[in-house]
Amino acid sequence: MNSLLHRVIAGLVRVGNLTITSHDGRTHSFGDGSGDPVHILIKSAKTERAIAFDPMLAAPEAYMDGDLDITEGDTLGLLRIVFQNMGPGGVDAVWTKAIEGARNAFRRLQQVNTAGRAKRNVQRHYDLSGEFYKLFLDKDMQYSCAYFESPDATLEEAQAAKKRHIAAKLKMGPGQSVLDIGSGWGGLGLYLARTFEAEVLGVTLSTEQHLVATERAQSEGLDNHVHFEIRDYRHLSERFDRIVSVGMFEHVGINHYRTFFDKCATLLKPDGVMLLHTIGRSGPPAATSAFIRKYIFPGGYIPALSEVMPAVEKSGLVMSDVEVLRLHYADTLKHWRQRFLANRERVREIYDERFCRMWDFYLAGSEAAFRWQDLVVFQIQLTRKNDTLPITRGYMEKCEKALAMHEQPARAEPRKPKPAPRRRKVAK
Repeated sequence: MNSLLHRVIAGLVRVGNLTITSHDGRTHSFGDGSGDPVHILIKSAKTERAIAFDPMLAAPEAYMDGDLDITEGDTLGLLRIVFQNMGPGGVDAVWTKAIEGARNAFRRLQQVNTAGRAKRNVQRHYDLSGEFYKLFLDKDMQYSCAYFESPDATLEEAQAAKKRHIAAKLKMGPGQSVLDIGSGWGGLGLYLARTFEAEVLGVTLSTEQHLVATERAQSEGLDNHVHFEIRDYRHLSERFDRIVSVGMFEHVGINHYRTFFDKCATLLKPDGVMLLHTIGRSGPPAATSAFIRKYIFPGGYIPALSEVMPAVEKSGLVMSDVEVLRLHYADTLKHWRQRFLANRERVREIYDERFCRMWDFYLAGSEAAFRWQDLVVFQIQLTRKNDTLPITRGYMEKCEKALAMHEQPARAEPRKPKPAPRRRKVAK
C-alpha cells in the first residue's frame, strides 16, 4: 500500500473494523476491531496515490469508476467508520488539511449563483428523469427532509407530517395567497391549495419539475388555484400573505443571502408569515463537500446559522421561531436509499453503473453526515412585525392535530354486536 495512504488511514481510523486490500494483494487492518466489518479493495497504485492526496474527493470518484470496491459491508458502513473517527477539521494530515482549508477559503467563489448559473445548476440535478425520482421518493415526490412523529412511521406518513408541520408554522387560513419558492414537483403547493383553498404561486428553475407540477394541478382540478412557473425568485414583484421555501435555500449561495431575504421582505405583506426550511450545520461554517459540489449539487452550500442570521437581521424581517430537526433527515435518507437499492437495476437501465455508484455514495454520504456529523435542518419562521403571531407555540400543535384528524381516512362504522342467542328452556 502507498505509504502516505497508510499513514492517512492509520491516523484516521482509531475505532471500527476496516480492512483494505491494496493493489499489490496485501491486506491491512485498521481500527480496534469493533463494529460491523468493512473490507475494501483498491485496484491500482494510481488510485491509492489519488486517495492519499485528496481522500474526500478521490475516494468517491474511485468508487464511482470501479477502481475501489467494497467487498464486505457497504458504502454507509464505510462512511460510518470515516465520519465517526473524523473530527470537524476533516482528515488529520497536513496536505489534506491544506486542501480543505483552501476549499473553505474560496467557498464564496464557488457560489456565485447568478440567475443564469443558478438555472444551469438546477438543471444538472433536478432535470434528471422523472421516472428515476419516482423509484425512491414517496408518492407525493417530496424531495426534502420528512418529519417522523414516531420511529416506525412510513416515509409517506412522515412526509405528510412534514407538510402539516409547515402549514401549522405558517398559520394558514382560508383563501390566503402563498408563494412557494423552489416548488419542486408541486406537492406542498397542491397540499396548501387543497387543504386551505389557498391561491398558490410556485416557482422553480427546473423544466422537468415544472412540467410534472403543472400536470398534477390540472389532473386534480386545482389549476385555478395553483400556478407553477419557471421563474427566478429575484424577478418576482407580487406580494403574498405567506411565503414558504423548502429545500431551495441550499442553492442560493452565501453571496446571495442578503438578496434572498431582502427580496422576501418586499414580497411578504406587512402581516405575513414566512417559513424557511433548509439544511444547515450545527457546527461552524465549512466548505461544501468536494464530491457533492462536483457531482451532485454544483453551486450548493450548507450554511451555519451564524451565516444566515446577519442577512435576516439586515432585511428587516423578524425571526419569530427556530426549530432544529436533527435526525429526521438521516431517517429520510435511510428510506430513500433502501428504495433506491431495491430499484437499482432499473436505475442502471435508465443511466449506467457509474451513475448508480455515484447516487449510492451520495445517499449514504448524506445519511452519514446527518447521523454522525454536524448536518441538521433549520426551520426558521419569519414575520415583518413582532406581533403577527401568538406569543406561545400552542397554535402550531393545535393546527397539526386538527390537520391530522382531518386527513385520517374515514373509518368504517363499527358493526353492531349481534344479540346473544336466547337459551331454550329445557323441560323438566
